[in-house]
This record gives sequence, structure tokens and C-alpha cells, in this order.
Amino acid sequence: MKNNQNLVQVVPAETRTSSYSLSVKLKYVKLGYHYLVSNALYLMVVPFFCIILSHLSSYTIEDFTQLWDNMRLNYVTMWVLSVSIVFLTTLYFKSRPRKVYLVNFSCYKPEKDQMLSKELFMQLSAKIGSFTEESLAMQKKVLERSGYGQKTYAPKALMCVPHNQCMEEARKETETVMFGAIDELLAKTGVNPRDIGILVVNSSMFNPTPSLSAAIVNHYKLRGNILSYNLGGMGCSAGLISIELAKHLLQMQRNSYALVVSTENITCNWYFGNNRSMLVTNCLFRVGGAAILLSNRSSDRRRSKYELVHTLRTHKGADDKSYNCIMQEEDEVKKVGIRISKELMSVAGEALKSNITTLGPLVLPLSEQLLFFVTLVARKVFKMKIKPYIPDFKLAFEHFCIHAGGRAVLDELEKSLDLTKWHMEPNRMTLYRFGNTSSSSLWYELAYSEAKGRIKKCDKVWQIGFGSGFKCNSAVWRALKTINPDMEKNPWMDEIHEFPVEVPLVAPIVY
Repeated sequence: MKNNQNLVQVVPAETRTSSYSLSVKLKYVKLGYHYLVSNALYLMVVPFFCIILSHLSSYTIEDFTQLWDNMRLNYVTMWVLSVSIVFLTTLYFKSRPRKVYLVNFSCYKPEKDQMLSKELFMQLSAKIGSFTEESLAMQKKVLERSGYGQKTYAPKALMCVPHNQCMEEARKETETVMFGAIDELLAKTGVNPRDIGILVVNSSMFNPTPSLSAAIVNHYKLRGNILSYNLGGMGCSAGLISIELAKHLLQMQRNSYALVVSTENITCNWYFGNNRSMLVTNCLFRVGGAAILLSNRSSDRRRSKYELVHTLRTHKGADDKSYNCIMQEEDEVKKVGIRISKELMSVAGEALKSNITTLGPLVLPLSEQLLFFVTLVARKVFKMKIKPYIPDFKLAFEHFCIHAGGRAVLDELEKSLDLTKWHMEPNRMTLYRFGNTSSSSLWYELAYSEAKGRIKKCDKVWQIGFGSGFKCNSAVWRALKTINPDMEKNPWMDEIHEFPVEVPLVAPIVY
């Protein structure tokens, strides 16, 4: 009875009601402030134009005729003014960057015989014979708390005992994913492969010779002068790096298409040792990939889904802790794996902070920028002991696609950005259904929002990716039209009615 930890404080109903009323009032005060500041420019300009119009209304037809005659007599002034207008207009249209449109994208969905339930994962791991009881127990614990469902996918080479881990099977896995995603994308868009002028492929851990980009060129017989790039070793954020690279290339090359392919290979990177920090990747990574078609043709705007608004990269590799938090290396018995440091979450938090500090002024409404600036001045200049103001990014974006690297990553960003369950639903359902598909996970999340009919015209989407090195990258898209889910073909469509589902914190595994 005297144990204070077992006591529950009862709050009077009147207090709860007043607290709720106060929170509601503060919510609407902030909302009113947001609209006031956001429309401040209009509030100042409208009276100015009213004054001008009222002044012009006092002019007669004779006054306008006399004004025109005076201007017509000064031929030099008129000529200089006309030339200046033409010159400045031409300079503006020539110097502005070309707009980049996302025509369409596709996500690869493996065959049903590649489904890997958590029980099957543990059974296969136990049959291999290379894992100790402690390692198996550790993997079981990670899977039970992973937020994964029972329908994620694994490569066929690793679903047999003994595993067939070889270069041929690794190529087969990656090419199946890439070609499957590209075939669907070309069918959606009707684009002739020979019209593609730019190709960017990213796969962090599998970079054979010839390259994966060369494999695509060969398979689809792309033209000989294509600008092709193959990005390796850049982690799960490489998908957005590929988008930014394609954007820069499109702004230099007129009337062209860019194909971006994001994938990862599991076959050649499965870890068979017992180092705990390296075993985590076995539990998390699954088969997946995405293909994205970008265009700078103004004629493609009407049929495109999104316009690329911003890309932003933050690299923390100069810091040793950030650089070493994800590292491919050999363990104590010379088996190669990817070591994940316990400091990963703090490193990711610092990278995110740097990224959103730079992105904020580009996307946040003026009301949020003013609040952030005033709070910063109060803390830094006047040394006031107040909490730093965290901008409300929900005022800038309708949809958030966060790399589904794991449940801890999603939990941390939900808290940091103060997002709702609705905002996090595409990310958590992607993690549940497909697992961590590396850089392509962002596109499965966007496909989920499309399948749910959530994307409306002019909505803004923020994609956030994290990767080894350590990097945090962002891409901002604006929807050019409302996406009709009945017209879509993506990996969610035949089962979207089953989502969302409740994901338990711990899902016990019995095998």
C-alpha cells in the first residue's frame, strides 16, 4: 500500500476538461497564426493595389490618350525598354533549370515461392549448422521485435540447404529484380528503351564486372551514346543520390528520359558467422527493387505523376563515429559481414538534424520559419532557458516516405518529426510486408499511399533516406495530379484491402 510506484494519481474531470480545452484553443491559435503569416504578403499587397486602382479610376479617356502620346514621342526610351524586356525574359528562360518530372515508377514483387516467414527463417538458419545457440537466440529475438510480417521475400539461393551462395546466383537474383521492375515500368509508360538517354543504377553491396548498368544496356539494347552510371557502396540512401544525379544530368541534356534503378543483393552478402553486430543484417534485409522513369520534356508533364521540387544531401563522413557506424569487414574468423554499431541511432539523428536544418527554409511556411528564428534568437542571444522550437513539417508535406530500415528508425523519426499514425502507416506497412529492401523501400511506401488513394493533386511528398558513410538524403516531390488507385498497377493492389494491420511490439516465434 505504501509503494508509491503502485499508486495512480487521479486527475479531476474538471482539470482534464480544462486541459483539453486549452490544448484545442492553442491548436487553433497556432493554426490562425499560420494562416495569418502565410497570407501576410497578400494582406499587404491587396490594399496597395486597391489604392492604385482607385487612383486610376479618376483618370479620363483624354488623360490616357495624352499619356500614350507622351510615351510614343520618346522613341529612344521605348526602344530601350522593349529591348531590355526581351533580353531579360530570354535570359530568365535560358538560365532557369529545366523541370524534372517523374513519369511513373514500379516496384518489384517476387514470386510466392520466395516468401520467407519468420519461422522458416529460423528453421533454415538452424539447419545451416554454422550458427551457435546464442546466435540463433539473438536472431530470434531481433525477428520477434522487428515489426516484420510473414510474407517478406528472400532469394531462392538462400532458401535451400546448403545455401547456394555463388556469383551466378547473385547475378540471377539482381537481374531478376531489375528486369522485372523495368519491364513493368516500360509497360506502364510505353517508352521505347532506345529513347532513354540516361541510366543510373545503385546497388551498394553487389558490383560485378561488367556492371549492373551494363547488364541493363545489354538486356534492353539501349543506345550507344547513353550516359550510364553505376553507384556502389553508398548504402540505403543511394536511391535518392541516384535521383539527384539523374536530375543534374537531365538539366544538361535536352528532351531526354532518365531511368533510375535501385536494388540490393542478398545472395552474396549473407553472413554465416557468429558476430552479434553482423548478424542483424541477416534478419533485416529482404529482396526488393524499384525502377523510376524521369523526364525533362515539357510534353511529358501532363502524363507525369510528380514534379521533383528539391533534392538535398547531408554527408557526415568527416566524423569518425559516423563513418564507422556501418562497416563491411571480416570478423574474428575471417568471415565477411556488415557490422552495425550501437551508435547508429544517435548518428542517424545527427544526420537528420543537419538535413532538416538545411531543408527547412526551402519548404517550411513563413510562419514556422519565424517561430524557429525567434526561438533561436531567444536561446542564443538572450540566453533564455526555453526549449528549442521543432518546426512542424506537417505544414509543408502531406506525405512522408521514410526509409524502412527497421522499427527503431521509424519510431525515432515519428517522435522527432511529431508525425501521426496516419503519416507513418505507409512506412510501417512497408516494413511489415516487404521488410528492409534497402534504397527501394521509399518507392514501396509511395506505392502504398497511391494504392490507398491518398495522393491528391498538389500534395507534397518528402522522401528521407539514410545510408552508410554516414548520409541522410532528402527528395521533395509535388503531385501533378490526383492518383486514382483503380488505374494503378503496383505490388500492393491485390492486397491493399488487408492493410493497415496491427503490428505487435513482440511477435513470438515457435519453430
